[in-house]
Amino acid sequence: MRHCICKRTTRGFTIDHNLPLMLKSIGRQSNIRRPLILCMVLATFGAAFYKVVNRPPSALFQPSVIISQPINTAPGIPNALSGIHSHFVSTQQNIHTHAASLVELSDGRLRAFWFQGSSEGAQDVEIFSAVFDPEKNHWGMESSIANREDTQRSLLRYVKKLGNPVARRAADGTLWLFYVTVSLGGWAGSSITAITSKDDGTTWSPARRLITSPFLNISTLVKGTPFFYGDGSMGLPVYHEFIGKFGELLRISGSGEIIDKQRLSSGNVTLQPVVLIKNPQQSIVMMRYSGASPRRVIATSTEDAGQHWSVPAKTTLANPDAAVSGVVLPDGRILLALNDTEAGRGALSLAISSDNGATWKTVYQLEDQRGQNTDPSQYVQLAAESAKATEPGITDAAPYAESAKRNKCTAQSCGFEFSYPYLIQTRSGDFHLVYTWNRSYIKHVWFTRAWLDQSLEKTSDAKLY
Repeated sequence: MRHCICKRTTRGFTIDHNLPLMLKSIGRQSNIRRPLILCMVLATFGAAFYKVVNRPPSALFQPSVIISQPINTAPGIPNALSGIHSHFVSTQQNIHTHAASLVELSDGRLRAFWFQGSSEGAQDVEIFSAVFDPEKNHWGMESSIANREDTQRSLLRYVKKLGNPVARRAADGTLWLFYVTVSLGGWAGSSITAITSKDDGTTWSPARRLITSPFLNISTLVKGTPFFYGDGSMGLPVYHEFIGKFGELLRISGSGEIIDKQRLSSGNVTLQPVVLIKNPQQSIVMMRYSGASPRRVIATSTEDAGQHWSVPAKTTLANPDAAVSGVVLPDGRILLALNDTEAGRGALSLAISSDNGATWKTVYQLEDQRGQNTDPSQYVQLAAESAKATEPGITDAAPYAESAKRNKCTAQSCGFEFSYPYLIQTRSGDFHLVYTWNRSYIKHVWFTRAWLDQSLEKTSDAKLY
């Protein structure tokens, strides 16, 4: 019996008697494809195995340099008496604003980065930036430095959305900005894109995509502060969200090539690592926790410059599945900015540890609107008061309150959010913190070492949790 297949024509259906030949052809193609796919898989595993066996020599961590000489400041600038000031960095109203970071420029000014658009993940989201002048205590106007279309043209690939910018200034003055781009799916489908600037952020290079994985190069995201090794290479804390959720550490050459990658955790509960360098050999990594209660910040540490990391374990610090940020003080104490609750992001605090993270105490409550889930009319008043407390020069807080209402209110209730802190200490010894204010603005808090010491003297020895 001859094999046949029906084939549609303009006159109806006819019988195709060439099916045996077609099947043989398909079989031959399959026979060709199978070895080819197998070779590709083996080549990928071979490349990965080669990298593992031929890992580059480790490098020591490079601690931050603090010169402990405050810059000249004009009247009204933070000093030992006033100590702490706050500002709004961004100015645009009725948009979604999130995920800020900071970098110190060559002349002591600061440049902030964040993403904003109609909503998180929307195609109109862009990376924005603004510069802060400490001598004038003033933020300049923000401007867009990266968007989906320009990134897409540079990468020669479709870009669906972008977010989470972080920056670091290299020893040669080059400013590196890393941000997340997604071509398919949600944030779990992310890869990392980088641009560079030779003039402190005035102009930027075309975007390039970091190759962090041999398998599709997806699900690598960035949030933590980049740092340097003693040999000049850069460390970039990253995390993975596809299937599992875990922290990783990339080591990047001065030309932007991936030298090495280390796993910091495993499983499905850790995100957004922050590397806190104590000395060339010792470092602690704090990570966001996305697991079940009790919710606590997760920590791992190394005593040999990252050759070996301890088993990740819960600290005593509460964490509501939210990002943390921190710095190591010159005397070895650790200062963190975090949402110190197990649920919600309505409170943001500074906490400090003098015993390598074993115990903590609150230094200062930056924000506290816990339990303030109110109806929209009451919310507007509370949000306006919060805006005026941020920047006393605000005479009309209604636009701030309405922007917060747009992003944090449903038909029946409203909530507050102070999230994604990013803390740095500058060469002068001052501290600068930026974070998301109700998904509507980026808030900046500037405080001095003198103010921190005074605040510590006022705190009790009570531990956080």
